[in-house]
Amino acid sequence: MRKARPTLRSSVLLLTLCALSLTACDRGDHPALIGRPAPQFTLTDGAQTVSLAQFRGHTVVLNFWATWCVPCIEELPSLMELQRRLPQLTVLAISQDEDPAAYRRFLLDYRVNLLTLRDPSARIPRLYGTVKLPETYIIDRNGTLRRKFVSAQNWTSPEILDYLSKL
Repeated sequence: MRKARPTLRSSVLLLTLCALSLTACDRGDHPALIGRPAPQFTLTDGAQTVSLAQFRGHTVVLNFWATWCVPCIEELPSLMELQRRLPQLTVLAISQDEDPAAYRRFLLDYRVNLLTLRDPSARIPRLYGTVKLPETYIIDRNGTLRRKFVSAQNWTSPEILDYLSKL
């Protein structure tokens, strides 16, 4: 009997599947960064400059979004309500919008009253391993990444409000 040898094609397919499975692991709500210091950044979008370090001592809800992302738009009202209900935390929304005029128009049209900046290069989301929008990270007062939320959330649900108020 002849022993079957893997072909180059099947080997490439197997390696590709393994690589994809490893990259998908961080899409879950418990990525490798949980429990570690949140990646630090300073972002300037022309209108303002924000550094994650300036929020030390506060819980931060770091939301990655865009005006063209339907689930992002759907969760925006509950993020604004979260900020209103829990003023002791900071909701920081980082948009991947490229067009500054469309971004500003969206903020006015939707009356967005959150701290939000544009990062058209998506440099900050890449620091966190974000590949799809929306994704949101919870950073505690000590700067430790505590949780990751994938896709749109109802930020005023009793479970989320309870979790965040205890941080």
